Amino acid sequence: MYYLDPMYLVIVLPALMLAFYAQMKVRSAYSKYTRKRNGRGITGLQAAEALLPATGLGHVNVEGTRGQLTDHYDPRSKTLRLSSGVARTPSVAALAIVAHEIGHAQQDAQAYAPLRLRSGLVPAVQVSAWVGPILFMLGLFLNMTGLAWLGVAAFGAGAVFALVTLPVEFNASRRGLQLLQTYQLADGGELKEVKSVLDAAALTYVAALAQTLGTLLYYVFLLTGFGGRRRD
Repeated sequence: MYYLDPMYLVIVLPALMLAFYAQMKVRSAYSKYTRKRNGRGITGLQAAEALLPATGLGHVNVEGTRGQLTDHYDPRSKTLRLSSGVARTPSVAALAIVAHEIGHAQQDAQAYAPLRLRSGLVPAVQVSAWVGPILFMLGLFLNMTGLAWLGVAAFGAGAVFALVTLPVEFNASRRGLQLLQTYQLADGGELKEVKSVLDAAALTYVAALAQTLGTLLYYVFLLTGFGGRRRD
């Protein structure tokens, strides 16, 4: 019962606590700034309709999506999907989220290398995320070290994906802030509030990387300990 191993708590618990804190932080920032009206009084949809053609991204479609904090840019269909809370609300949070996602659209249009790398990793990560742990546990319990290490390597693809995600997200936020400033959709004080929303969101990606690395480190700990017992 490895989930009861105290070493799991030692290695992984800090990352889990960071993830919990990051989720609380992003929800708090979103809740605070979604209630604050932006100075221009424009909704997220209006901001998107102003920024996309102005930045040469008039070919990007804008669609609705269900849920909260589900806004995203889809590079496959060149579509910006906005939740109703963002599309219809003239808030600071709406500006932050729309600007960030248009930052991703800019990355796509400019063939930003980290974004292309992350997109290329998606199929592998979708498989390795569940195959890796299965191979690892099978190798561990069947006394097949090679199979277990193969599982570690497969799971490691998720760590690479999480690592590559960081520059993609940070860069999109920087682009978003520049867009709001360049096209005068937010002033100096509002830009600081927008940055607060984006920084909170960025912390969730840092936490995701920490969680993945923590789990990977725990797998290695189990495997090296298991290997030592085999040699004994």
